[in-house]
Amino acid sequence: MNTLEIAKRVISNEVDALHAISEQLDEQFDAAIKLILATQGRTIICGMGKSGIIGKKIAASFASTGTPSFFMHPGEAFHGDLGMITADDVFIAISNSGETDEVLKLLPFLKDNHNKIIAITGNPASTLAKNAHYHLNIAVPAEACPLQLAPTSSTTATLVMGDALTIALMELRGFQPENFARFHPGGSLGRKLLSKVANEMFKESLPVVSPETPLSEVINVMSKGALGLTLIINNGQLNAIITDGDLRRAIEKFGKDLFDLTAKHIASCMPVTIEPDTSMAIAYEVMQDKGINCLIVCDGKEVVGVLKK
Repeated sequence: MNTLEIAKRVISNEVDALHAISEQLDEQFDAAIKLILATQGRTIICGMGKSGIIGKKIAASFASTGTPSFFMHPGEAFHGDLGMITADDVFIAISNSGETDEVLKLLPFLKDNHNKIIAITGNPASTLAKNAHYHLNIAVPAEACPLQLAPTSSTTATLVMGDALTIALMELRGFQPENFARFHPGGSLGRKLLSKVANEMFKESLPVVSPETPLSEVINVMSKGALGLTLIINNGQLNAIITDGDLRRAIEKFGKDLFDLTAKHIASCMPVTIEPDTSMAIAYEVMQDKGINCLIVCDGKEVVGVLKK
């Protein structure tokens, strides 16, 4: 059995499924988007089994892109979590068959609570679809599973429908990188957009030498500093820097005479500096524009840190 052929068949099957749901999109999608945008509450997503796993991802995507959302397990909902739902909340129920009992049991409460319901199913004639205000059709020609039992193409279709909802909402809200960063302060984008240079710079035990420091001592200071550079301070002010690149070039140029030199003989010209209250986004732009991987952080004329990419 050729495993590569199996993999290609599965991928082809799932691509066909995505083409199918794209062709099935209609005004119901637009109506669902308008409903979510207009609500004063949250968007609650519910599903059982594999649908629930996909629902958790959709809820997480919503929440991180400006649509307040959380996932609710239908079993937990039926045993007390329904108290988390307010009348202003939109409820998205996911079930490929549209007949998942645990989800259908929630319909009487949702109707009595006056919640708007969006159903994501593969069966427009199902109980869930018929009892929802809007229906998003994720019917696929076939599962990738040769037995047509394991949810495969259908779960991919559900995931992609969730992504379509997420991006549509994101774009209509005018969601910007700065907004994304607010919800992801621990990620690289959050670090770039929200952090200040002062929060990210190295500031303890900075490697510092004078212009007259012998090269042997420069190398020792640079090694201890572990920043790949040393600062040259003259009369309390930044004069230049020496990078590990400067050292390599000096070795090639001077050979054994290197240790007869002092710091000033191989130093780079005045380095690029930045202020500590500058945003990390601007700092990265400066490093990108200058083709460098570090900045010297100065508060006025005083060196207070080193920022490394």
